[in-house]
Amino acid sequence: MNNWVVDAIGKINADAHRSADTHLFKLPLPRLEGIDIYLKDESTHPTGSLKHRLARSLFLYALCNGEIKEDMTVVEASSGSTAVSEAYFARMIGVPFIAVLPKSTARSKISQIEFYGGQTHFVESAPQMHGASVELAASIGGYFMDQFTFAERATDWRGNNNIAESIFTQMEREPHPVPSVLVMSAGTGGTSATLGRYIRYRGYDTRLTVVDPENSVFYDSYMTGDRSLVSDKSSRIEGIGRPKVEHSFQPGVIDKMLQVPDAASIATMLWLEKLIGRKAGPSTGTNLWGALKSAQEMAKLGQSGSIVTLLCDGGERYLDTCYDPTWVSTCVGDYEQYAVELDGDFS
Repeated sequence: MNNWVVDAIGKINADAHRSADTHLFKLPLPRLEGIDIYLKDESTHPTGSLKHRLARSLFLYALCNGEIKEDMTVVEASSGSTAVSEAYFARMIGVPFIAVLPKSTARSKISQIEFYGGQTHFVESAPQMHGASVELAASIGGYFMDQFTFAERATDWRGNNNIAESIFTQMEREPHPVPSVLVMSAGTGGTSATLGRYIRYRGYDTRLTVVDPENSVFYDSYMTGDRSLVSDKSSRIEGIGRPKVEHSFQPGVIDKMLQVPDAASIATMLWLEKLIGRKAGPSTGTNLWGALKSAQEMAKLGQSGSIVTLLCDGGERYLDTCYDPTWVSTCVGDYEQYAVELDGDFS
């Protein structure tokens, strides 16, 4: 192993050592008597999202596999948050970075990629990202990081302070320390794979529910078993949902999938802001909708317990999209029925 690789790995590990774990907080929902819902707040990472964990793992995986060389350009297909985090780590180890993004990506995410020294290469829609990334990396002699293939294998799912181990450790002193349900959305599928594998590895009596937005093929693939499904549409909930079944999506570790209307995701995101006084991204709305539906199912069965889901990133990245009423009205439509349901059943 050459000195540059050793130094690059050392810098990334030092960054991880400096970083504290993210908070797990309980939502104030007194109407759900006997059922507690927690959010794992991944927005507190240095780059502001859950994808900070993934980007760190992907860089270490590629470096240890001898894929990234000194001065080699790293290319990634991303709707924004992974690219922000990868730009951060690329700058840390001194390599150029190019993000291949759909033109619909929130402007604030693009600005953050550029802040960390990354460049952007735009395509019309999400289905075009992978092919464009492969071509671009080949044309410049770069390395295509390919999060959608390597996310499920770059993270050590058995522990080593991964997100699953962190959740179960932080829950140890709660009234229901072993969650009845973990709820997670799928972008690459890497986090849901880590959660599901860790649950089985440790023998926990916890179910994994994966939630999926509109314009994504994950749910249909899970229900039919068909991994060849494709779509020509892009998810409107940035960071989750895919137009094809990615390699990192592991249906065998999932206990249940739930398809969430985009309008429900937006309504839940806005409802959460009223509840905790903070803005979260739309994928958090998708996650929380799934958690609330899981709580309703438990209540109907007379069950008590805990449910944990993720606050994936902050809402400041989506001020010009999901927090813009004009954008929501044009791109998603009316969400009032879901807002009424949330206020009526949980507030």
